[in-house]
Amino acid sequence: MRALADSGLGEVVAIADASATALHDARQDAPAADLLPDLEALLAREDLDGVVIATPSGAHAAQAAAALQRGLAVFCQKPLTRTAAEAEQLLALAQRHDRLLAVDFSYRFAKGMATLREQIAQGALGEVFAIDLLFHNAYGPDKDWFYDIARSGGGCVIDLGIHLLDLAMWLTGSGGHHDLQAALYAQGRPLTRPVRQVEDYASAQWRMDNGASVRMACSWRLPAGCDAVIQAHVYGTGGGAALRNVDGSFFDFAVDRFDGTRCERLASPPDAWGGRALLDWAERLGADPGFDPAALQLLEVARTVDALYGR
Repeated sequence: MRALADSGLGEVVAIADASATALHDARQDAPAADLLPDLEALLAREDLDGVVIATPSGAHAAQAAAALQRGLAVFCQKPLTRTAAEAEQLLALAQRHDRLLAVDFSYRFAKGMATLREQIAQGALGEVFAIDLLFHNAYGPDKDWFYDIARSGGGCVIDLGIHLLDLAMWLTGSGGHHDLQAALYAQGRPLTRPVRQVEDYASAQWRMDNGASVRMACSWRLPAGCDAVIQAHVYGTGGGAALRNVDGSFFDFAVDRFDGTRCERLASPPDAWGGRALLDWAERLGADPGFDPAALQLLEVARTVDALYGR
C-alpha cells in the first residue's frame, strides 16, 4: 500500500478492516485515508475505481465478487480463491462486468524476469523441456487461519508453491498438469489425497501442455539451514536459466542464464520489487479498467493446485 500511495498512480481513499489495530497500522501508510469497519461500508462509497483485497484466503472469492458486482476492478492477494471452481466463477463475473482482475503474483516483477520471459518467447533457450521449482520456508505462517483448511484452502502449496506454478506458466506461456503425481505431508506424516488438512511439505511432478516436465517441492518449517530456499530453473535445448534467492533471503534474487558451463548474470540485488505487481495493476486500471484476458491463467493455476490436492 505504501508503494501505491507513493507512486502517484492512485490515491488510497479508504481502508476497511474489522480490526482496529490493523486499521491503525494501515493508516501509517495512507494517513489521509478514511477508516471503515467492513467491506460493506467500503463498497457503499461512490469515489472508488478499484479495491485491493488482503484478507484470509477463504474470504477472497466472496469479497472480490462483491467488488466486481459493484463495478470495481480488483487486485487480490494470492491465492485468488481456494478452489478452481471458485476461480472459474470469479473470472466469469469479471468478464461479465468487464472489470480488471489481478493477483499479487509478485515474483513476475523481480528484476530480470521480464528479460528471461522474453528470451524464452524468442527461442533463446530453445525448446523448454524441464522446469524445477522450489520454495522452502524455515518458518510457518503466524496466523491461525493458515492452518484451517476451510479458511485457507490448503497449506504450503497454496501459500508458497502457487507463486512458482504461476511463474512456470507465465514464463513459458503453457499450462496443463498431465500425469501428475504428488506427495503431501503434515509434520512428517504422509497425507491421503484428497487432503482434509493443511500440508507443510509437498513434492510433485507433471507434464505441461508444451511437453515440459515440471518438478516442484515446497514447505513450511523445513530445516533448510537458512530462512528460505526459493528457486525456479528452466532448461531448454538451447540453454537454461534460473531465479534463485540470495543468502536465504525472501526478497533478494539473482537471475542467471546458462549456456553449457557458462553463466551470465541477468539481474542481481538490490531490487525493490515488492510493490510492482500492485503498481502494474494500478497503471493498467488507469489506462483501461476492462477485463484483461491474461487473467485467465489464474484458472489454470487454480486447476493445477486442485490437482495437487487431489480435488
